[in-house]
Amino acid sequence: MIKKIITLFKLGRKVAKSDILLITSKFQKPPLFISILFKILSFSITSKKQIDINKDEGDRLSNSLESMGTTFIKLGQFLATRPDIIGEDLSKKLENLQDKLPPFSLTQAKKIIYDDLGEDTYNAIINLSEPVAAASIAQVHKAQINDNGTIKDVAIKILRPNIKKIFNEEIDAIMLFAFIVESFIKKTKRLKLIEVVFLLKEITNLEMDLRFEAAAANEYAENTKNDVGFKVPQIYWNLTSESVMTLDWVDGVSIRETEELKKRHLNTEKIAEDIIQNFLRHAVRDGFFHADMHQGNIFIDNNGHIVPIDFGIMGRLDKMSKRFLAEILFGFIQRDYRKVAEVHLIAGLVPKNVPIDDLAQALRSIGEPIFGQAVKDISGGRLLKQLFDVTEKFNMQTQPQLLMLQKTMVVVEGVARKLNPNTNIWTTSKPVLENWLKETKDPITTINETLQNTSEVIKRLPEFPEIMDKANQALTYLASGQIPQNSNSYTALTTKKLEMIAFRNQSIIGILALVIFGLLVF
Repeated sequence: MIKKIITLFKLGRKVAKSDILLITSKFQKPPLFISILFKILSFSITSKKQIDINKDEGDRLSNSLESMGTTFIKLGQFLATRPDIIGEDLSKKLENLQDKLPPFSLTQAKKIIYDDLGEDTYNAIINLSEPVAAASIAQVHKAQINDNGTIKDVAIKILRPNIKKIFNEEIDAIMLFAFIVESFIKKTKRLKLIEVVFLLKEITNLEMDLRFEAAAANEYAENTKNDVGFKVPQIYWNLTSESVMTLDWVDGVSIRETEELKKRHLNTEKIAEDIIQNFLRHAVRDGFFHADMHQGNIFIDNNGHIVPIDFGIMGRLDKMSKRFLAEILFGFIQRDYRKVAEVHLIAGLVPKNVPIDDLAQALRSIGEPIFGQAVKDISGGRLLKQLFDVTEKFNMQTQPQLLMLQKTMVVVEGVARKLNPNTNIWTTSKPVLENWLKETKDPITTINETLQNTSEVIKRLPEFPEIMDKANQALTYLASGQIPQNSNSYTALTTKKLEMIAFRNQSIIGILALVIFGLLVF
């Protein structure tokens, strides 16, 4: 515990000497206790770093977090998804936080590969390059391998040295700070700060096992192998471990390079349409979708195929959620609000005593304004957010996996519109939803059968059943922001809380003993 206090003090100094508190206080005023604490921690005999007032507050905040390393980058990214804690304005400022850090050396990278994969496998790798991309948890190198007589270009992703140890020590210290804040400022208990920090720890620790990401990429590739114009890089399992992941190198252009795509005579309007259709197809057909499809994670290869990368965050939908998603989107396209209301009732998503006409009217209040908007202003992702907000008034049960999908849909639509500002989300979505609904008969008559078996069977590799279980658990945690009470994680969280309570009690007893001793002696 003493080590945690020292680590917390170091982290506190970092925050206090940055302009993080200054920026965040403009959006949400911190409690007086926090302000005084950081004022004390910021004391320094050296001159303070000059603040660049010409930079946007969001950029300054992002730069400050990036400069403080992995733990703060991950904390910032996580809090960007929790406007309930930090407020909508501050949440938006954190959305553009980049996951970048300076690379570690090629010598260190080679040592990690050698230690993790063994001498024979290490010697089979040819022309390992200097790092081509470096994030907070891992970096990527280009190399070549001999795959059954064929020399192939591959990307090798390698975890940062000691990253797990550093991250867990720092996040445990931040959890102690959350405990102190909750103990002194009672009104913060409703925010469940300890649970929030613990949740970040659970999710990030799974991200630090590259076998988890490799397994997700493998499943995604299996699901999409027959999708024309869409290709997931192949994983090489003999060159993959907890700290190393090897997959096909992508020769292509990032979709953020719109002008370069046009120079290559690639149809950006068609690419925009295909990105949306593939995303929806994977969600409603497979129930397994890429949940981090920003511009940096999508390439167009030399054959014109869409190639996604970075499979650390994936979303999963069960049968009921897939059907629910397809029905509500298609219902809105057809402007059949009563049918959408019926799906809510039959699926048990709202109580049976909710008047169907009232619910249909509420749904109409969301749908009708959309059809009066310009095509470029219509968003399926934002429609889902409005839907969840309205149906919450009818006591709709929270659907964590749909929340994750809604957030991803907003990103995918944004990506498509940068390629083609006039992308018509509804015209693009209609054939995918229509085909899937035809293939699964009439959803209204078969939805009760679906309710008997809402859990999808997870495709697993025999070597990694436990990892895939944890992966699915992490997706639920990430989407819902909650830790189920019957899980091992909840038990671990309870143990952590008991440790901190015991430390607090021992500290109080120790301080009282010192005071009494001082009074007796002096």
